[in-house]
Amino acid sequence: MPELPEVEVTRLRIAERLSGARIQSLRLGLPLRWPLGVEPGLLRGRTIGAVRRRGKYLLMELDAGMLLWHLGMSGSLMWSEAPAPPGRHDHVDLHTDRGTLRLHDPRRFGAVVYARGEDDPLMHRLLGHLGVEPLEEGFDPARFHAALRGRRAPIKAVLLAGDVVVGVGNIYASEALFRAGIRPTTPAMRLSRARAVRLHAAIREVLQRALAVGGSTLRDFRVNGEPGHFQLEMWVYGRAGQPCRVCGTPIRAIRQGQRSTFYCPRCQAR
Repeated sequence: MPELPEVEVTRLRIAERLSGARIQSLRLGLPLRWPLGVEPGLLRGRTIGAVRRRGKYLLMELDAGMLLWHLGMSGSLMWSEAPAPPGRHDHVDLHTDRGTLRLHDPRRFGAVVYARGEDDPLMHRLLGHLGVEPLEEGFDPARFHAALRGRRAPIKAVLLAGDVVVGVGNIYASEALFRAGIRPTTPAMRLSRARAVRLHAAIREVLQRALAVGGSTLRDFRVNGEPGHFQLEMWVYGRAGQPCRVCGTPIRAIRQGQRSTFYCPRCQAR
């Protein structure tokens, strides 16, 4: 599933190409997770401004309104100045005077949704609960620890919930907890200040490294056909039964909230 690094890598690779482009048409294929929310023809002639990111959402500003893009479980975006005819899993084509942005999504959990602006109730419903961005200055170690002290849930579940810190998805939560030496099942409120500070640093390190190598490609994720490479550097995620790269103990896998969690029982003893 595309997580924060994959979405940010996507944004970086399409933002400059799209800024200032004029929409010519928008083609919709099979229904996605949510409806567009506006007649596609009404977008014709609108100019694209900045492309921002909030959590795992891409926010494409228009001269009137905005489009929110979500990659879902298996989505990826491709930019082309001369696109091929859409294939079976190509569900959205945004045609502009510079080229076409295409959403490819085999599982169709992604979405493109129109909002009138920042004060649209849709924006509040989708983004209003999101926590602080982990790569921005607002992600402060002391505030992070204070937020964890009120949470009884396992620390892995708190990271995935997104209301304390946003965008630390399943892959990167497992990797950050390993680097910090914290077992995923540990109640968040039991983390000392020192351990919370280590986890804060590990989250930043893992996400920054993933960004540097283009994110993770486990199955579907691509940006213009190019995969990410962070999966080659994973310490625990997807390595159940394999020896820990630090101590040699077999990596364990458990289920938490319907998601797979990977950890080293020795390096993450508590």
